[in-house]
Amino acid sequence: MFDSLSAKFSGAFSALRKKGRLKESDLAEVAAEIRLALLDSDVALEVTENFVARIQERALEVLPEINKGINPSQQVFDIVHEELVAILGGSARRIRFSKNPPTVILLVGLQGAGKTSLAGKLAKYLKDQGNTPLLVASDLQRPNAVTQLQVVGESVGIPVFAPEPGNGVGDPVAVAKAGIKFANDKLHNMVIVDTAGRLGVDEELMGQARRIKEAVNPSETLFVVDAMIGQDAVRTAKAFLDGVGFDGVVLTKLDGDARGGAALSIAQLTGRPIIFAATGEKVTDFDLFYPDRMASRILGLGDVQTLAEQAKRAFDPTASAALESKFAAGEDFTLNDFLQQLEAMKKMGSMTKLLGLLPGANSGAMKKQLENFDERELVRTQAIVQSMTPLERANPKVLNGSRRARIAVGSGRSVSEINNLVDRFTQAQKMMRQMRTKGSPMAAMAGGMGAPGLPSAPNRGVQPPKKKSKSGNPAKRALEEG
Repeated sequence: MFDSLSAKFSGAFSALRKKGRLKESDLAEVAAEIRLALLDSDVALEVTENFVARIQERALEVLPEINKGINPSQQVFDIVHEELVAILGGSARRIRFSKNPPTVILLVGLQGAGKTSLAGKLAKYLKDQGNTPLLVASDLQRPNAVTQLQVVGESVGIPVFAPEPGNGVGDPVAVAKAGIKFANDKLHNMVIVDTAGRLGVDEELMGQARRIKEAVNPSETLFVVDAMIGQDAVRTAKAFLDGVGFDGVVLTKLDGDARGGAALSIAQLTGRPIIFAATGEKVTDFDLFYPDRMASRILGLGDVQTLAEQAKRAFDPTASAALESKFAAGEDFTLNDFLQQLEAMKKMGSMTKLLGLLPGANSGAMKKQLENFDERELVRTQAIVQSMTPLERANPKVLNGSRRARIAVGSGRSVSEINNLVDRFTQAQKMMRQMRTKGSPMAAMAGGMGAPGLPSAPNRGVQPPKKKSKSGNPAKRALEEG
């Protein structure tokens, strides 16, 4: 979503880095470029003007000190990063739990913002945190809204309280109240109430939301907004803030190709934090919103923390510990280990999206690679390895011509593809042996296998020979060159 904005920020600072000592005119020039970039990305004018003014004010105050440093442009960059974090909300905020369960979360917003799907994602997120959520179907207006919530709840293993069929039948306030009582009786510690939306803001919508809020007294009222609707997001947020009131914001569709100004405006103009963000259609494409991480992504610094967290959730800790012990003991990484990692990688979701979290993902060369990346390559590579016998996976040296021909038929790939994968895997094994002998086992693990299949940060302790394979990670090699 922020590709265009990131590219413009990158261009502005690229020009600044070419200068030595900075002058006021240099700062004014960068500020003007940033202003245009923000306005072009649909950031509200008020937010843009305050942001640019604050950057100029801070930079001018310390300009003499900046010019004494080795890299003046970096210090200006740091100021921009800090101010960007500030307009995004400053710090992440978690859900406030009620002292007396259940904790009630009320979802409000326009029709089409993705409230019902979001309810399922939020319920799954809370369940994974050890809670026992209940979904309450209080959207009785939209056709099939109740059925949709039931389907969503079933897909994530969350019970749904839906005593009314909906489709214009039933009292949403009564359903919400009954849902809280049901949660108390069944010992659910979290209740998520899905409410009706409209295509636009009207008094009927606001009145119903207010009545439900008064009836259930929620611990959190979350305004759900489509991040792709631009300036309308801010206008709608202000209308709901005045008409119903809310405690936090949830951004949906952050994976879209719109300009994304809502994310940079809404927290500042409403005074309410963005608490969650949905970045895709899968139930796992959902997490806490971290202003500092989002600011880093916009400025092209990537988001390695989120990448590491997603990898940690996807990889079985027991299997990872066993693999690390095996590596530390001097045993070779095998195709069986590689297959385990490929399977875990599939749980992490879109590889293009994951690789986009790396620093420099929006830069020219890497961006082009991501655009041309074929998500099916992971499946093809997995099919090749799964077509091998246990002996062949454990010892690729036995793979003679006839065996490779058999694997090609079994996987539906060509013999040349089998040869390429085996050659790259052999080179990766050699690289990992070198890392093990020259550095600590943990350093080798972090550099070569910490997040299988994903490009990893350079290992500062052990620099591999340039003529060897590009990575100590066989999964990465298979994906990059397959």
